[in-house]
Order: sequence, then structure tokens, then C-alpha cells
Amino acid sequence: MPSCCSQCQGIEKEFNEAVARRELAQYRRRGPAGTTRKLLRALRAEDLEGRILLDIGGGVGVIQHELLTSGVERAVSVDASSAYLAAAQEEARRRGLERRVTYVHGDFVQVAEDVPPADIVTLDKVICCYDDMPSLVSRAAGRTRRVLGAVYPRDTWWTRVGVGFLNLIMRLRRSPFRSFVHPAQEIDAILRSHGLTLRSRGGTLLWLVAVYARTSAALASSPALAASATAASR
Repeated sequence: MPSCCSQCQGIEKEFNEAVARRELAQYRRRGPAGTTRKLLRALRAEDLEGRILLDIGGGVGVIQHELLTSGVERAVSVDASSAYLAAAQEEARRRGLERRVTYVHGDFVQVAEDVPPADIVTLDKVICCYDDMPSLVSRAAGRTRRVLGAVYPRDTWWTRVGVGFLNLIMRLRRSPFRSFVHPAQEIDAILRSHGLTLRSRGGTLLWLVAVYARTSAALASSPALAASATAASR
């Protein structure tokens, strides 16, 4: 299993400036991609007005840009790819949103304690890029005041074959980056252990799109999150 350091190095290599420029150009032409669009649709069914978004592995910032124009007040973008962060900032400036977004470069698991809780937390095709899934999902859930949305691969034989082939290509290219198919039931168990319950689940043949919400009882049982949510709503 690759170390966090080598995986982050792989992310910098694979999700470089050329990839970021291409994805930003595609977003400008076509809007959000299919599974991201599904996640956004589910999140827009929630109360977004005045909320704070934490977008983990936000790429070129699609979720940030879309939700900041749908009622979200502020966003924090954490990404291990400096090229993605630069592209997200460029698009935010173009849209006049740059003052409403804070950018953090790094491995979320390592910087999570320095990132304040948010009403909405998103991991769009991020869980599959991280070897230590329990740490990533636990820390994301721990920063979730109200809603967590995620897109990750279905745990099927065909996705495992596909990811195995992609990882073979990475090895042949001598890239430290690897992709992972983590068991959906384990992801679900971790989120539920943090007081989140499944709100909706859909997706495609390859991807799951899941939204979890924190119950009022779970929020009340966590004084820190409850105080944070109260302060944010003022």
C-alpha cells in the first residue's frame, strides 16, 4: 500500500497543470460532469442558504462554483494538487467568487485538524484516490455539521478489474499514484458511526452518489458540532 506521501506525490504528477487546464475547459464548455451533476442535484435539495461548504479534493472547483451560486455563503477547498487549486482559483476570480473561497494545499487527513467544521462536506471521486479510506472518511465525517455528499466507485468485479488495469498503467509509467475500490458497506459503517444517516443513494454503473445527513439527535450529542452549527447560523 503506497504511503500517504508517495500518493500525494502521485496526485501532483497525475493531476498536473495540463490535466487541470483540460478539465477547466471542459467545465466551461459543458458544465458539471454526470456524477457531479447528480451529487449537486441531491445537495440542492438541502437547505443551502448561508451554509459553509468544505470541498475535499475539489479539483477545478466545480462543486464550489456551483453551490456558491445556489445559496452557499463560503467554501473551503482542500486539494493535494497545486495545479487543481490554481485552476479553481482562476475560475473563482473569473466568476467574482474568489473572496468567498479559502484554499488549502495538502493531504486532507494531515490538515483536517486545521480545517474548521462545515455545514456541507463533499468528496467527489476522492475516496478512490486514497489508500487509508477509514482515516479520510472519518475525518471528513468529523468535520460535517449537517450533510456529507460523496461519489466513489461501486464495489463490483468490473470496477476492480478496471482499477487494477489503471494501476498497472501507473506502475508501468513509474507513477506512485494508485486508485482504490473501497467496500461501500465499510464507508457506510464509518459514516453511520459518526452520527450520519443515508439520505439518498444513486449513481451509474460504475459510480455511487451518496448523500448522508446528521440527525438532530446526533448533532445534540456533539457539543462542539452543535455550537459550531449554531454560530454558523447566526
